[in-house]
Amino acid sequence: MAMLTISDNNALNYEHTAPTTDSGVTFVFFNALSGDIAHWEDAVGPMVREAGHGTLVYNMRGQAGSPFTPGTELGPELIVSDATALIAHVQPVRPVFVGLSIGGLFAARTALGGVPAAGLVFINTLREDGPRLRWINDAVVRMAEVGGPDLLRDLMSPLIMNEGWQAENRDMCLTDQGYEPIDQSTGVYNLLSSARSSDWNIPYEELTMPVLLITGIHDRVFRDPPVVDRLAARIPNATRVDFDDAGHMVPVEQPTKLGSAMIEFAKQC
Repeated sequence: MAMLTISDNNALNYEHTAPTTDSGVTFVFFNALSGDIAHWEDAVGPMVREAGHGTLVYNMRGQAGSPFTPGTELGPELIVSDATALIAHVQPVRPVFVGLSIGGLFAARTALGGVPAAGLVFINTLREDGPRLRWINDAVVRMAEVGGPDLLRDLMSPLIMNEGWQAENRDMCLTDQGYEPIDQSTGVYNLLSSARSSDWNIPYEELTMPVLLITGIHDRVFRDPPVVDRLAARIPNATRVDFDDAGHMVPVEQPTKLGSAMIEFAKQC
């Protein structure tokens, strides 16, 4: 892994592999807030590289291996600024931004901020600000404050994961070990808390590059079909793919299917 130093005590942990074919793109992966490079590298990254494409994976400040100065608010503007700096540093060939959940919002903001993108992939990203979303975001932070990541996992998994994942992982959840509040000095808490200021009102009409919209229909938290339909209709060059066997965490639940969809989409970019 490489490190991009932002400033003293602030850096991004990343890994870049260039395309190996003339037609290859570089998939630039934007994590979810509680995400990690491993979500992509377990299967999706190797699969697209085998097809001749490049990859750029990284952890945001506050995620594993990417340090930050205590007291720094790890908010949306900082995340987009860091992504912009990383892409300028690496200069990936024909970058296609891939964002999971709110990572898609950061990817869109990076592109709208002037960073060229040959394409965009939104994975369970499309949502609108409003009382429901604000309630969900506040509740996620409250769960972390009360019971840490374990409580978040136990309460959210049946709502965001497909039933196959639930059956396979049920024994690891809802144990008798109890819960511990999250350390509020950690990067994960900082990211979850700071993300509540995210502005979801973006000019989708200005996303004129090819856009792949992937939705897991078993996502019972963030998926709101009328909202997805309304926002998708505003994107000029969008292709929609619904996964009937995935929920919110598509790279974990259906990595091979996701990789295949991305490889096919790259032909449009």
